[in-house]
Amino acid sequence: MARIPLLQMSGISLTFGGDPVFSELDLVVQPGDRVALVGRNGSGKSTLMKVMAGLVEADRGEIVVPPGKSVGYMEQDPTMEGFATLGDYASSGLEPGELYKVERAGEGLKFDPSRAVETASGGERRRAALAKLMAEAPDLMLLDEPTNHLDIEAIAWLERELGATRAAFVLISHDRAFLRALTRATLWIDRGAVRRQEQGFEAFEAWRDKVWEEEDQQRHKLNRLIKSEAKWAVEGISARRKRNQGRVRALQALRAEKAAQIKRQGSAAMALEAGPKSGRKVIEAKGLAKAFDATQIVRNFDLLVQRGDRVAFVGPNGVGKTTLLKMLLGQVEPDAGSVSLGTNLEIAVFDQTRAQLDPEMSLWDSLTGDPEMRVSGKADQVMVGGQPKHVVGYLKEFLFDERQARAAVKSLSGGEKARLLLAKLMAKPSNLLVLDEPTNDLDVETLDLLQELLDDYDGTVLLVSHDRDFLDRVATTTIAMEGNGRATVYAGGWSDYIAQRGDVIQKSVEKAKASKPKIKQEERPKSGLSFSEKHRLEKLPAEIARLEAEIAKLEELMSDPELFTREPVKFQKATEALVERQEKLSAAEEEWLTLEEKAESA
Repeated sequence: MARIPLLQMSGISLTFGGDPVFSELDLVVQPGDRVALVGRNGSGKSTLMKVMAGLVEADRGEIVVPPGKSVGYMEQDPTMEGFATLGDYASSGLEPGELYKVERAGEGLKFDPSRAVETASGGERRRAALAKLMAEAPDLMLLDEPTNHLDIEAIAWLERELGATRAAFVLISHDRAFLRALTRATLWIDRGAVRRQEQGFEAFEAWRDKVWEEEDQQRHKLNRLIKSEAKWAVEGISARRKRNQGRVRALQALRAEKAAQIKRQGSAAMALEAGPKSGRKVIEAKGLAKAFDATQIVRNFDLLVQRGDRVAFVGPNGVGKTTLLKMLLGQVEPDAGSVSLGTNLEIAVFDQTRAQLDPEMSLWDSLTGDPEMRVSGKADQVMVGGQPKHVVGYLKEFLFDERQARAAVKSLSGGEKARLLLAKLMAKPSNLLVLDEPTNDLDVETLDLLQELLDDYDGTVLLVSHDRDFLDRVATTTIAMEGNGRATVYAGGWSDYIAQRGDVIQKSVEKAKASKPKIKQEERPKSGLSFSEKHRLEKLPAEIARLEAEIAKLEELMSDPELFTREPVKFQKATEALVERQEKLSAAEEEWLTLEEKAESA
């Protein structure tokens, strides 16, 4: 029996400013679909999703959602007028008996439902919008960059929830690990055309490269045919004018076909402008400690960063990653300890809040108005790597067209804002790059290019990111900040950190096992003890056996190498429970030995 689609789009065409975004688009989403929606920044991914949600009206075409089926969309910039708190917004439209769903989503996504709307940050608003969608549980969820502003623990929670849901979803995300884990089909928007493959994101890049290779082959054949026909026309058309008019018209048709082909958008011409070499030692921290009120950021923290290192900072939101970063740069004073910076440092900073971009300024003014990029007496040029460039030409290197040069920054997509900030960053010489969430909103191709640039960069990189795939590709050292002042240095990227952390826990368990005495449960107390001491000595073997059994179960649970990535909260609780029971076991064993010695001496 054929399934009834959850959403069907037929003949959808949409034009913005004279350029077609989609033309005669047909698309079907079936129950159970788990679809990655991919494409270059500016290709129309978010626009297509808004058309699917009914928030943008197409010029022509039809969208059908069967009666009784619901489609939900996670807004990137939700309007919360009329709501006092984030919880009021997230729970609007729910029945009283369903309010617990918002609380549950709030815990997983780490947002405070009691936060007043007017004081909430953009990231908190987005998390509230995501919690609202998860609580409403529509038949089809449309998720546009849901992992932005989430830390790794919250991303893992969302990944588990979406993995377990029976609803269909279409997903836009820059997080490749997230896409690989969740999707079973891929929609690819490329130059106004939408292609579908019944394989998840894991297979996307091979598919894309194959399509482009076939396209290049067809273009090459067309160019050869045009060249051949044009040569014939020049050499022999005068002698066969009447008899070969059809061939002339065919040549014109070939040229029209070539002219109609839409050129693929190239990669941004990004290049990091390397400054003079820094000293071999870039940063040295000794015994750092910092606390705000009762919150301990770090304690007794040591770190040596040398030229060429790529150091990643990971941990939950609010744990203090940015604070530690600022301490290492000398921007925040530690409560204890010292930081010394190396010589000849030239620092460039990519700020995740995009605070360096004025939303009301045009792209042109954003570049020419930057004091470090301004060219004296030249209003249309910017200084790039010590050389003047025309501002439009430089913007084109980052895939902006001439019309966008005078547009306001606020009109840009998230990925375009990230590219503009990279354009500002890369114009200036540096030997220490500080990148705070640089991957948000960037498309796959730009992420690949950024990774290659960082690989070739001659300086040092300090990186804050929740993108596990990017961390694995870039980081040579990972600093894991786990709360309560714990900041531990691990070699390698995210996967290396997870593997090493598991090894540390296993070694501590084995050490505890090796050091504990062997106690036989059948042993019984001897005389010389008080009544309560005799009673306690009788009870202790059973208590010790119970603790040993609980420890064994926890060890078995934590032997799963994927547990931390899949269920970080459960991993943390299991770790704490294991430590607690080991301490209780040690105390019980010590008490048993004391009482046993007392009984024997009597």
